[in-house]
Amino acid sequence: MSAPGNPAGTVDGTGTGTGTGTGDDTGEGTGGAAGIGTVAVVGTGVIGVGWTALFLSRGLHVRAFDPAPGAEDRLRADLAALGPFPGHDGPLPVGNLTFADSAGAAAGPAGFVQENGPEREDLKHTLFGELDEAAAPGVVLASSSSGLLPTTIARGAARHPERVLVGHPFHPPQVIPLVEVVPGERTAEAAVDIATAFYTALGKRPVRLRAEVPGHLANRLQAALWQEAYSLVERGVATVADVDAAISHGPGLRWAVLGPFANQHLSGGPGGLAHILEHLGPPTERWWRDLGQVTLTPELATTLVDGVHAELGDLDGPALAARRDAVLAALLEVKSRTELP
Repeated sequence: MSAPGNPAGTVDGTGTGTGTGTGDDTGEGTGGAAGIGTVAVVGTGVIGVGWTALFLSRGLHVRAFDPAPGAEDRLRADLAALGPFPGHDGPLPVGNLTFADSAGAAAGPAGFVQENGPEREDLKHTLFGELDEAAAPGVVLASSSSGLLPTTIARGAARHPERVLVGHPFHPPQVIPLVEVVPGERTAEAAVDIATAFYTALGKRPVRLRAEVPGHLANRLQAALWQEAYSLVERGVATVADVDAAISHGPGLRWAVLGPFANQHLSGGPGGLAHILEHLGPPTERWWRDLGQVTLTPELATTLVDGVHAELGDLDGPALAARRDAVLAALLEVKSRTELP
């Protein structure tokens, strides 16, 4: 059941991959990334813009759709406003971008679908029903959902739920390498393999989850930090600016190079992680018991927002984002020349 013109690998109802030929799904020569030449980007908000930029920068054709009025003009304007990002410098080949008049029209000719709609189960079900009807049977349907379970999303895909999974990027997708690949209960192994190979070919760093949980992996880790950060501000232990400084000038620097476990291992000296767990385990457990449980009340939300405004002052948001992204690009360039896990 291979998808017409998508010979690089497809998913069938048995969970097997099919096809190994050359050519791409556009009919215009050898495929661009893992044999896939055309990608459907459904939903062109902030995340959709980043995915579109990444796909175009890697020589792929993009068929985009978003139902919002003026979405095409905003997408093209947002793409034109983007600065350089890893693997790309200069104007994007927007001649390879087509804006379709429906989600199905975007997905029909595509060899891969990246969905970026709102985080609402009902909308996902409707949208994936349309994508499932329109996309060729072997084409992977990946959702950028920040936290919905792929099994839940796949309920809308009655024909071929085996090709539905979560491919969750981190913002901005054209800069941050991470993409979480999360299969659902009915996702075929071949779909996971195809998505992983495709994202890898784009220069991404896919991490496959072994089980589906709300929020996936990195967002859950972030949420744990946010919970305590909000609590510390609410309790008057630190200001918003204090928390940001503590992370960005402290452990955040190490976390950008190695993950928490590897950093703990290095902190343990010759004894490594085993030494850390033995000597810092008991006090860490006491800290856990003292961590705050917070509710995002209107009062706390106001405190946090006011704190950010006080911290950033007159700094322009887009200009600050551009500076951040430039530093991230420099860091990624150094990491690419350094042997790290």
